[in-house]
Amino acid sequence: MRIVLISGIVFVHIPFGAADSPFDGTYGAFDWIRVFLTEALFRVGVPCLSAISGFLLFRNGLENFDYLKTVRTKSQTVLLPFLLWNAAFFLTIIVASTIGLGEGYLPDPWHASLREFVNQMFGIGDFPVNVPLYFLRDLFVCILLSPILAWLVSRAPLITLATLLVIAMVPEMSIYVVLKRSILFSFAFGIYVGLYKIDIKALDRFAPLGVALLLAASAVLATVIYMTGPDLPDWVQLFRNTLAIIGAAGFWLLSAPLIQTSLGQRLSKTGSLSFWIFCAHYPLLIALWIVWGKAHVAFYPLFFILALALLFPILVVTNSLCRAAAPRLYAILTGGRTRKTPASPTSSGKISPQFASQQR
Repeated sequence: MRIVLISGIVFVHIPFGAADSPFDGTYGAFDWIRVFLTEALFRVGVPCLSAISGFLLFRNGLENFDYLKTVRTKSQTVLLPFLLWNAAFFLTIIVASTIGLGEGYLPDPWHASLREFVNQMFGIGDFPVNVPLYFLRDLFVCILLSPILAWLVSRAPLITLATLLVIAMVPEMSIYVVLKRSILFSFAFGIYVGLYKIDIKALDRFAPLGVALLLAASAVLATVIYMTGPDLPDWVQLFRNTLAIIGAAGFWLLSAPLIQTSLGQRLSKTGSLSFWIFCAHYPLLIALWIVWGKAHVAFYPLFFILALALLFPILVVTNSLCRAAAPRLYAILTGGRTRKTPASPTSSGKISPQFASQQR
């Protein structure tokens, strides 16, 4: 599901200017579709990825959790890639600014305050320059807090999860520990699933219903946002925050029928490509947006479609080229996510239910 969720996250970060706001209704149904994809449906990506991370960390129980080993490992697989990818984009911005490229599109590092500089480089109190990488920053913080979260979940799961859920849902609230409050709840919920050995396949038979409800709720939310945006009332923000968290379950259920298809089996073997897409897509989208701006074409739907048509092939090709030409660098940039996916244990080409669960 990582490759599916991350591909959805890409939609959230497709840039647009003030004249291209979907809330102006300039392009009618196209604008509503943009809101549906970027403000509703694919907002579940980060909470779902967070829950998966928390589950994987504690699926073998609290007694088998080695905190120091985990922090050392995650420093290489999460923190180091965050620092390298963000620093690379920051240096690219500096170079672009010296030649007059990117003005009006990129932050100005030369006139940034010390606080702005620190946030741009490290995402301490605000989003880094490579905006999507805030997830890696928040994920590493959750990993540092994991013994506390696991202890609370093991002692008082309902109180802990309810408290974190409220914190995640309340609009316009900052806790400074993480930049996205939904990550803290989702990570803790993943811990809960792992520690209490919750059968994550139990609801698979309800997958069609769960996915249908997610799509319906996303459509309702998109309509409300489309009618009230861009300055959303608190109750709409509450609706969006709630769906982003609860909707993650509906998106997860999609994995049940998907893994049974040939496409799902191919996606389960993409390995480190999903991480490459996650780290590299935002700088590439900004580059495409700058080129589009220089072309002085006003029809935004064309950019939206061309950006997606160019983005994924470029990312797939660059992923393969870097992996082949510089395997050591590639391993560092992808946090060591270069292990080959095991082949299906079935000889008929059909995937077994047990293996399907493992591959999800």
